[in-house]
Amino acid sequence: MANEDIKLIGQVTHYYSNIGVGIIKLTGDLSIGDAVHIEGNSSDLEMEVSSMQVNHESVESAGKGDEVGVKVSEKVKKGDRVYKR
Repeated sequence: MANEDIKLIGQVTHYYSNIGVGIIKLTGDLSIGDAVHIEGNSSDLEMEVSSMQVNHESVESAGKGDEVGVKVSEKVKKGDRVYKR
């Protein structure tokens, strides 16, 4: 995929290992069904967003400035970058 199709949309601020959820501070828009790539020093995860919450409430989409909880299939770390495809 060409680089212009990939956009940085946020950064991981926390990971809850007991529930497999990463908290992402958004700098762009994110919606259920979006394909994302989370990468960092020890993370490299591609997935589709299937579950997302803001303040413990399920939402379909969120935007710049929001902090969202997203169910992830692998461990992510604080500082990991989140890209949308």
